[in-house]
Amino acid sequence: MTTDVITLTESLVNIPSVSGSEKILADAVQQALAKISGLEVLRCGNAVLARTQAGKDRRIVLAGHLDTVPIADNLPAARDGDRLVGCGTTDMKAGDAIILRIAATLENPAYDMTFIFYDNEEVAASLNGLGRVAREYRHWLYGDLAVIMEPTNGLLEAGCQGTARAIVRATGKRAHSARSWLGVNAIHKASEILRRLEQYEPQTHIVDGLEYPEGLNAVKIEGGVAGNVIPDECAVTVNFRYAPDRSAADAEKFMVDFFEGYDLEFTDNAQSAAPGLSHEIMQEFVGFIGAEVVAKVAWTDVARFAAFKIPAINFGPGDPGLAHTREEWVSMDLVREGERKLRDFLSQATS
Repeated sequence: MTTDVITLTESLVNIPSVSGSEKILADAVQQALAKISGLEVLRCGNAVLARTQAGKDRRIVLAGHLDTVPIADNLPAARDGDRLVGCGTTDMKAGDAIILRIAATLENPAYDMTFIFYDNEEVAASLNGLGRVAREYRHWLYGDLAVIMEPTNGLLEAGCQGTARAIVRATGKRAHSARSWLGVNAIHKASEILRRLEQYEPQTHIVDGLEYPEGLNAVKIEGGVAGNVIPDECAVTVNFRYAPDRSAADAEKFMVDFFEGYDLEFTDNAQSAAPGLSHEIMQEFVGFIGAEVVAKVAWTDVARFAAFKIPAINFGPGDPGLAHTREEWVSMDLVREGERKLRDFLSQATS
């Protein structure tokens, strides 16, 4: 971990860690952190936590997830000019590398530090490793400020959208397709669900001066029994990305009202998070980093810290527009700059 941050990023990328398969990488991170003097290290499933207890007045939490989306023939990592290319480079192993470098090389920071690396962020909220930590070791999340190293392209992305998923079902009556008039085709009835979605007009909500666009979209459709059967059920999975001024309950009510007349089964609902820019330490961090502050148009684990009234913000070197793509890459200059800015902030007290 004392090598340069680009080589460290490359090493992390070359250890595959698709969601649910993070153990090998988590083992490596745990072993490396255990060698650092002055760190208390804890393992929680495939999440690895470490912290200092130096008696400083304030504590900063740095957090990043270890998992990636499925590999798309984009490993091993490769260097191409300023680009480091490969699965997880931008989302978010470059951010993880910055955290590891700081843990290993920053001497006598101005704050007590907590470092969190967790699993299963890219899948359902119920599996999220940080959620497991919150349930089993909640006190490890406590701090005065949490910085989530999600890709922000070097900007500061405040708060986050919530994300709710529900299955909307159309029902019919099964029959032989040669005598279709004896049945009711559920796939045909699902056209009304799709029509409503097509006519949906997304809103943009202004929260603390930041713009959070919302979106309601079908992301999956299932139906059909056999090639000679009129189907009696068709299920459309819908994802609602909602602004921080809605609660999880508000989001579910909106979807129930929108799909009036249909049965909804909610399968996931991760709460949004307000920007939290009024906190003194958040203002110090934003002022020191000096980057533009924009809304986080996605869900991130800032929401878990916000639920505990801990100010949290997204700040990482990757371009979020490249996350989850086959062409995923990260700017090596942005990785170096991100490490420098974070290191400088942590090296000096600002109040």
